[in-house]
Amino acid sequence: MAEAHQAVAFQFTITPEGIDLQLSYQALNQIYLSGVRSWKKRVSRVRNSLIKGVYPASPSSWLFVAIGILATMYMQSDPSMGLITKIQQHLPLSLHVSLSTQGQTMVSALVFSTLLWLSLILALRFCLKLLLSYHQWMFEKHGRMSNTTKVWVPLVRLLSSRKPLLYSYQSSLPHLPVPAIQDTVSRYLESVRPLLMDPEFKRMTDLANEFESNLGNRLQRYLKLKALWATNYVSDWWEEYVYLRSRGPIMVNSNYYGMDFLYVTPTSVQAARAGNTITALLLYRRKVNREELKPSRVPGTVIPLCAAQCERMFNTTRTPGVETDVLQHWLDSEFVAVYHRGRYFRLWVYRAGRLLSPREIEYQIQRILDDASPPLPGEEKLGALTAGDRIPWAQMRKQYFSSGVNKRSLDAIERAAFFVTLDDEEQGMRGDDPEGNLDCYAKSLLHGKCYDRWFDKSFSVVIYKNGKSGLNAEHSWADAPTVAHLWEYTLATDAFQLGYTEDGHCKGDVEPSLPQPQRLVWNIPAEVQAQVSSSLAVAQALADDVDCHVFPFREFGKGRIKKCWISPDAFIQISLQLAYYRDRGGFCLTYEASMTRLFREGRTETVRSCSNESCAFIKALESGETEEQCRCLFQLASERHQNLYRMAMTGAGIDRHLFCLYVVSKYLGVESPFLKEVLSEPWRLSTSQTPVQQMNLFDLKNYPDFISLGGGFGPVADDGYGVSYIIVGEDMVNFHVSSKYSCSQTDSHRFGVQISKAMQDIMALLSADPKTSASSKGTGHPQSKKLE
Repeated sequence: MAEAHQAVAFQFTITPEGIDLQLSYQALNQIYLSGVRSWKKRVSRVRNSLIKGVYPASPSSWLFVAIGILATMYMQSDPSMGLITKIQQHLPLSLHVSLSTQGQTMVSALVFSTLLWLSLILALRFCLKLLLSYHQWMFEKHGRMSNTTKVWVPLVRLLSSRKPLLYSYQSSLPHLPVPAIQDTVSRYLESVRPLLMDPEFKRMTDLANEFESNLGNRLQRYLKLKALWATNYVSDWWEEYVYLRSRGPIMVNSNYYGMDFLYVTPTSVQAARAGNTITALLLYRRKVNREELKPSRVPGTVIPLCAAQCERMFNTTRTPGVETDVLQHWLDSEFVAVYHRGRYFRLWVYRAGRLLSPREIEYQIQRILDDASPPLPGEEKLGALTAGDRIPWAQMRKQYFSSGVNKRSLDAIERAAFFVTLDDEEQGMRGDDPEGNLDCYAKSLLHGKCYDRWFDKSFSVVIYKNGKSGLNAEHSWADAPTVAHLWEYTLATDAFQLGYTEDGHCKGDVEPSLPQPQRLVWNIPAEVQAQVSSSLAVAQALADDVDCHVFPFREFGKGRIKKCWISPDAFIQISLQLAYYRDRGGFCLTYEASMTRLFREGRTETVRSCSNESCAFIKALESGETEEQCRCLFQLASERHQNLYRMAMTGAGIDRHLFCLYVVSKYLGVESPFLKEVLSEPWRLSTSQTPVQQMNLFDLKNYPDFISLGGGFGPVADDGYGVSYIIVGEDMVNFHVSSKYSCSQTDSHRFGVQISKAMQDIMALLSADPKTSASSKGTGHPQSKKLE
């Protein structure tokens, strides 16, 4: 109870002599320091708003403009061509009375300077926006830069030369364009041609032509109207209808995971790993809030990517609704929510306006680990509500968690910076079958016990008993590259910046008067406990059905692939096509996620990796055609894949446009057989590359074992595969494969073997080329940097 008393700023008692007021100066000091921190953050936000508001200019540039105007006037010249005199005539009467003629002229000149400065800012921003709207450079071959691109490059560098804040480019990014409907329909038909027999393709062509000539044009007009009005014509509908309106479990079906280092664990002390990890995440949040993070860019260029997804990274929760969920975001929370052995805790990570040291957070975490109190009735498996169907959870939340002690405890979880699970299991490469244990590691991060994660939080960090870590991320607020950037920073800061003592503990000192972590209190009635059991049964059935396989491919990596003059991503995607063909005896609609963050509030677009060219290569390879012919076909398939990826990145994709047309048709209450069939097609092979964005944080030369495992996701189709991969360094690719046990046609381990064999077979084919063999002995093709 002592800690509770310290948290009270004052107490009073009423006596016959009057009111006896007792002040707690320690508590008042805490309140004062917290207020100072809050005001500092507000001042920082105002300062950052000013700096990014005038970008690509700077606030100090106003002074240069004003001095220039005043100096010109001093030389008896009027640079405003009479505007300063006009402004002077319209000054308030009070200024005419209080200021001399010279003073009025000075004020008018400053007003004109400010207007001129603002006009220049708008002009510079408009020019930068036009420059960033140019994407032809992506389609030009290496060494064949057009004259337009040669002029464009220095202009972009000039206008983006000032050091930007995280959100400085947001207002200069172009809007996502709406493709011409005939182009989208034509690209769609081309994408399904290798998957359909002639009669089926003719039927689909007839549906497409009928849609294009009739209903399609009407829907397109509405979509163009939205594109003129909205910042991004896709993103809000994508977030709502693909994610938030889904009524099934988000665990496995939507959430995804990220893993720790492959070979090393910085410390085996669970509380210490939690201390450094929580600290690193909060340092990242500080950088986001202060906009100190450098804006992400297209690799190897100065072209910025949209940073809007960073805004809801922390203090965010997906709250359930009967018809649709809602993403709720709060201002900075000074605490995190922690789960351990069926109990929930609120852990304050700030004290007197300062962030606790890693050692202090470790100390607090150890207090939670040492707490032997049992869970309250219904508390242990309460998180299963977030793992099951959304409607029952929404009903329970509204009826039993909207007031009283349950609301206060739920608020502590939902308003927390993020969620932390202290897991009693050990994970990672261990035991007699170290790589085989990676499969259990993946399943643990993807779904855990179905009740020991809070799947609604923007992300939940998991710290295992042996010090291994990972995270589970909710998908609606952001895509994997944003979370990967956060996780890269966290791992690097944990291992290389914060570090540990020789005995594996966090560095720093502990303030002895730290209050105990606050145990959350619940009053869970029997009706809620019954629903928890029901939701857990649904989630457990889903979790038990997931077949995960994680394996590092060490035969070669992007270094050897680039020496073959091939894009590593194209190489892997074609290998996945070959693996699927051998596994299932045919081709399928294939999804590869591409980003559209070249545009404001851009998210993703689909690259339909199964193309006519890739199918032609695979058929030729499997039918025993000559190696020379197969190599030529592979080159065509690789170039085609790269072109499809570039088109998706630059707003000329297929699926988001058709998706939005479908949404418009639903709003208008009209049916389109073409759109209905397109959007019901299953993605039996869903793939995604986890990008490595901050290699400068990792010193792989001196610390080669600090290699990331990447992350993965569940299968999209019941009879298909989900494949995630991360290209690490020059010599390794890590794969995450998922499928469902309930489908007799899929097997994640079998498909993993097929992927490895396909990668090696294609490399053997390319290495047999005398040109490739010669180049692999040298430094590689000059285009290799661009292909990366």
